Amino acid sequence: MGWVARALAGPTLWAVLFSVVYALHGTGCNLGWTDRSVLFTDLHHAAMWVAWGLGLVLHGALVVTMPKGQEGRRRWIIVAGAWIGLVSSVFTLFPVIATSTCF
Repeated sequence: MGWVARALAGPTLWAVLFSVVYALHGTGCNLGWTDRSVLFTDLHHAAMWVAWGLGLVLHGALVVTMPKGQEGRRRWIIVAGAWIGLVSSVFTLFPVIATSTCF
């Protein structure tokens, strides 16, 4: 059963990261974080960039720590799950972070 949890770790991390980024987007818009500057951007975008960056680091850790001793279908499913989570996080969340606005 451990290999199933490991295979689902990447997509699960993507789902958590997706929820966190959208929660920060809604919270930042509602609380006016776009008016508070942080370094070269505003608090709204900085919070989403930090959450996304930390999520990508965790995805990278999943990819790096893939099982090396196992062969066959189980290993292939674990590797595919880790890469699917990483690629999904990059392509689905980058547009939200880079172009988000509050209306």
